[in-house]
Amino acid sequence: MAPPSRFCRFARLETPGERVLVHKTIFPFARTGIKRASMGLLAKIFTWWDGATVGTHLFSALNGEKVGEDHQGNRYFRSKPKKGQKERRWVLYNGANDASRVPSEWHGWLHNSYDAIPESHLPPPRIWEKDYVPNLTGTTGAYRPAGSLERGGVRAAATGDYEAWTPEA
Repeated sequence: MAPPSRFCRFARLETPGERVLVHKTIFPFARTGIKRASMGLLAKIFTWWDGATVGTHLFSALNGEKVGEDHQGNRYFRSKPKKGQKERRWVLYNGANDASRVPSEWHGWLHNSYDAIPESHLPPPRIWEKDYVPNLTGTTGAYRPAGSLERGGVRAAATGDYEAWTPEA
């Protein structure tokens, strides 16, 4: 058996070509996972569009109190009461930051339309209400009508009910 590498201190290495076995609670990434984990940490520090940054999580823990959570996993906070300051409210999204993921009842609470927590006075869902569908703009699932450049740019030929404008007419 080969000695463990300097990164995988408690790893059991088999013969060359076999997989590295690492206990996940001691060291959660092996070989190529180190680069991915470090990029994940840098992404959490510097990017805001795919979730809350480390600073936002720290601010929420120190200056906010958790009010509730919706069915999508978004967490809602308000500022701790301080004399002479207006209450602030914010959301930490579960996943990408997309304002369309905030349900209407929590949207009203975030914008101070009412003070009560939405879960305390929700009406029962109506039979005609649809489930949430994410905003697909900019993704491969976005709507692309026939003739759009993403679908080849070829439109169907005009039928007899259309007559093109000409300046002579």
